[in-house]
Amino acid sequence: MQRKDLLTANAPIFKATGQALNQYADKNCKVIVVGNPANTNAMIASKFAPNIPRKNFSALTRLDENRAVGILAERLNIHCSNLKNFIIWGNHSATMVPDF
Repeated sequence: MQRKDLLTANAPIFKATGQALNQYADKNCKVIVVGNPANTNAMIASKFAPNIPRKNFSALTRLDENRAVGILAERLNIHCSNLKNFIIWGNHSATMVPDF
């Protein structure tokens, strides 16, 4: 599934989530978005939750990180737990870059 497909499916969900957060959540809450494309979905939710500071929104790409760690560990013939300091930069798309 490509980024545009994910956005088409998820944008309305994160719009509604942002609106609900804005109406019901404590204004000091922390919001963690995990639905891909995570950083774009976090931006959408924050746009529809103007009462919550944008700095309180974070996006996680744990699924992509886990996949990349698994692939690298398999290629190195080591266990995943032996890989440290691994991070994914970018969004859930062809522009994502693993860093280790």
